[in-house]
Amino acid sequence: MQIGTIIRKYRLEKNLTQEEVSMRLGVTAPAVNKWEKGNSMPDITLLSPLARLLDITLDTLLSHTDSLSDEEANRIIVTAHKKLKIEPFETVFSWAKEQLYIYPNSDFLVLYMARVLHSHLQMQESDNEAEYVPYFVSCYQRVLESGEERIKSSAADALYYYYMGCDQFDKAEEYLDYFSAENPERKRKLAAVYRETGRKDEALQMYEELLYSGYQNVQLTFHDIYYFALKGEDFEKAHQIVEKLRRLAQLFEMGEYHEISSGLELAMLEKDSDRFFEIMQRLLGNIESISGFTKSPLYSHMKLKQPSREYYDEVRQSLLGCLKEEQCAFAQGDERFDALLVK
Repeated sequence: MQIGTIIRKYRLEKNLTQEEVSMRLGVTAPAVNKWEKGNSMPDITLLSPLARLLDITLDTLLSHTDSLSDEEANRIIVTAHKKLKIEPFETVFSWAKEQLYIYPNSDFLVLYMARVLHSHLQMQESDNEAEYVPYFVSCYQRVLESGEERIKSSAADALYYYYMGCDQFDKAEEYLDYFSAENPERKRKLAAVYRETGRKDEALQMYEELLYSGYQNVQLTFHDIYYFALKGEDFEKAHQIVEKLRRLAQLFEMGEYHEISSGLELAMLEKDSDRFFEIMQRLLGNIESISGFTKSPLYSHMKLKQPSREYYDEVRQSLLGCLKEEQCAFAQGDERFDALLVK
């Protein structure tokens, strides 16, 4: 139930007209009408007198705060943005605090009102920043126990950057506990803490791990798009993806094998003998480059194991086994076929 509905409900129960309410509170009748229609809110200074007039508690008057939706809260945030453009910061800050007093149970409003005002203050490079920041920090800490993960992580994010900016790196690190261990942002933020506290090797290892996992994620996404293209027989798109996979492997210094291998399946599907034999010859001649990334300076701080000789032999046998499968029948009558088998 919205506050306007609550005001109207208890006004009628008291047999009061809008004019009578307005006279008792020292406001205009149209103002009361706007409250009841939800077009505006009573001033914070009027809440207690209004509750007494309606013979209800302040908690009852404000009970609508339990049901404030994110959409409704966002409208208040938009209003804050507009006010910051035309009103002094001090005025908007006071107004914002009133909104949070009226809607104390909206974690969304508490968080994003604080973030909007805090960001604005930082961009203005105000000399009075220290006067307001403790309030913003208290807002972030207040919603850390929110039941909504996005609210909790956004508040932790704000506190992390605040304490990083204050060179309180141990404090900043504490707020990373609010991020999932699988969240790459957690690792990136922790690496920044290590960087700033002199743990260079640990920081670089984390950055390299992010780089490596980033390659894997992008590669898998490209492969998914590639298979969509094949399913739709869009071979032009498939060729584009193969080229991007080649360049991706090159960019991330994964090794020549990875640069070459992405085009093998497409050559087989299109029965392109020349392309097929070119790729197979290069793959068989560069099998050990499948672990090329382990020698790359990009990953020098990662603890990477070199594959065994048995692993390379398994890759070779897998490639040679592919030659004997039905999908390679188009190439089996070619004189280059036997040459591959003796490589």
